[in-house]
Amino acid sequence: MKILLTNDDGVHAPGLEVLEAIARQFSDDIWICAPDEEQSGMGHALTLTRPVRLRKLGERRFSVTGTPTDSVTMGLRQVMDGPPDVILSGVNRGANLGDDITYSGTVSAAIEGALAGIRSIALSQVIGREDAGDDMSFAAAQEWGAKVLAPLLDTPLPERTLVNVNFPPRAPADVKGIRAVSQGFHDYSRGTVVEGRDPRGFRYFWFGLQAIEHTPDHGTDLEAIADGYVSVTPLQLDLTHHSSLEALGQRFQR
Repeated sequence: MKILLTNDDGVHAPGLEVLEAIARQFSDDIWICAPDEEQSGMGHALTLTRPVRLRKLGERRFSVTGTPTDSVTMGLRQVMDGPPDVILSGVNRGANLGDDITYSGTVSAAIEGALAGIRSIALSQVIGREDAGDDMSFAAAQEWGAKVLAPLLDTPLPERTLVNVNFPPRAPADVKGIRAVSQGFHDYSRGTVVEGRDPRGFRYFWFGLQAIEHTPDHGTDLEAIADGYVSVTPLQLDLTHHSSLEALGQRFQR
């Protein structure tokens, strides 16, 4: 099995090292192509206004001066000697739950893989309240990663779909199991923008990343993580709201 690894935290991120260890439980044919620096929150951005540079860091290990989407594109078209069987993106430092996926570079790398017709899985480690800076624990992902991937690697998936996995911020022994759940939704009306001043006295603004209040609906990824389970959510690339098509069609036929 040939596996391509990528992420949005950068090629030197500890989560990518965790992902490689997980992937090597299934194959020795591992390729890495990831951004040369953190690209969190880039979504499905593609670099179009400047050149993208590719650097070889070691055997089957490359970095890209671009986004997670750029990294997958370069991995498939310039780096690998043939298409991979699977693309794994992560392990992200922080949750990609609910509508976070629309911002996520981690999930977007998997989206790019799905667009190419390749089985793609995004993996993220939710940050616990006690985690700070570089000290966060990936223990749940390390212990449960292979347990989640084993069935996902051979489960039939429809075209243009991907899988989004999140690990709860718990010690491995305290994780209750794995749930297949739907995407939840946050209350983003409570988000903040933090204002400050630089050393020269000019104002700047930083988007706050504090916890966003929400009430998890039953059967969602938000509820699964809150209850201590690994969440597994299948996602589709067709964003059409099909139930609205007939009503809109009737409006335009008047």
